Amino acid sequence: MLDNLTQRLAKVVKTLRGQARLTDENISDMLREVRMALLEADVALPVVKELVSRIREKAVGQEVAGSLTPGQALVGVVHDELAALMGGATASLNFATQPPAIVLMAGLQGAGKTTTVGKLAKWLKETQKKKVLTVSCDVYRPAAIEQLRTVTGQAGAEFFPSTPDQKPVDIARAAVDFAKTRYFDVLLVDTAGRLAIDQAMMDEIRALHQALNPIETLFVVDAMLGQDAVNTAKAFKDALPLTGVVLTKLDGDARGGAALSVRHVTGAPLKFAGVGEKLTGLEEFHPQRMASRILGMGDIMGLVEEARRQVDEDQAKEFAQKLKSGKGFDLNDFKAQIAQMRKMGGLSALMDKLPAQFAGAAQQLQGGQDEKAIRRIEGIINSMTPAERTKPELIKANRKRRIAAGSGTSVQEVNRLLNQFEQTQKMMKQFSKGGMQKLMRGMKGMLPGMR
Repeated sequence: MLDNLTQRLAKVVKTLRGQARLTDENISDMLREVRMALLEADVALPVVKELVSRIREKAVGQEVAGSLTPGQALVGVVHDELAALMGGATASLNFATQPPAIVLMAGLQGAGKTTTVGKLAKWLKETQKKKVLTVSCDVYRPAAIEQLRTVTGQAGAEFFPSTPDQKPVDIARAAVDFAKTRYFDVLLVDTAGRLAIDQAMMDEIRALHQALNPIETLFVVDAMLGQDAVNTAKAFKDALPLTGVVLTKLDGDARGGAALSVRHVTGAPLKFAGVGEKLTGLEEFHPQRMASRILGMGDIMGLVEEARRQVDEDQAKEFAQKLKSGKGFDLNDFKAQIAQMRKMGGLSALMDKLPAQFAGAAQQLQGGQDEKAIRRIEGIINSMTPAERTKPELIKANRKRRIAAGSGTSVQEVNRLLNQFEQTQKMMKQFSKGGMQKLMRGMKGMLPGMR
């Protein structure tokens, strides 16, 4: 989402090479570029003005320390100010209350509130070890209650039933009583949204807030809204004492200005970022890390945490042993590595967290490989017999035709996959012998679709 902003800011760095310090004269051109980059990313004008002013104040006259170029020194200033704009420190959910801790979700229709409730229920259950109950007070949108029931079930949490003929405040009070008597730690309350701000919706959400007195009131906003996100944020800020913001669809193709604007407008910290439709697609929002991603530095810590959550430890140890010995690596292992990568959000999600120079190289190596192509590769391997997966050398012309027909692909694609697997096998043997230089040269065989 933030690619364009990242590219523009990368150009800024190049303009300052070879200069001894940051001055009024040499910083003006760069600040113009920073301003243009932010405006193109749909960041609200008042936010841009304040950010540029703060960058100028901090950057002018700053000594360029050690081996840093002025461009790198400016990036340090921009990084710190971007992080400060988005809240500075990571803000966690507050559970300092007598259970159940009530979390009220507010936002426009289509922002992804109901899906976010499911994602948050899963996150609370798996990472915070909380006993979670969800309830829907949306009695207007067709199937809203049923949708929440479904995502709650998928998240492994419990659902409090309600019907469209009930009043939202009555549903909420009944859910609180149920949560208290069943000793739930957290109650997540999904509320009704509208396509645009209107008085009826605001009156209802105020009444719910008054009845529930929630410890957390989270504003769910679509990161693809751009400038409209600011107007929506203002309206909800005036109606409710917001304690946090959840940005959804952060993996979309919009310009991402909402991520930088909403915190400034609401005064409430960004607490979570939603990516994708899967219930695992919810990340705690770390301003420092997001600033690094915007500036093309990547989010290696985020990548490590995602790997810890998603990668099967026993499987990883077994794979490491095979890597060390250089023996026993077959198509089952090849498929397992692809599955692990998909669990972590696919190749695009991994590249999004890599520093720009590595992400660019990975993309180039990948040769435009997309998720559909990765699914085709899994389909080809699934169409093989267990013996063929263990001993790919058995796969001759007749078998290739059968595998291609079974997977809905062509013999050429089967051949391509077998060639990729051979390259990966060779690379692993080189690695087991300590040939790191050879490993880097063999990297093209590692990811599906590389040539």
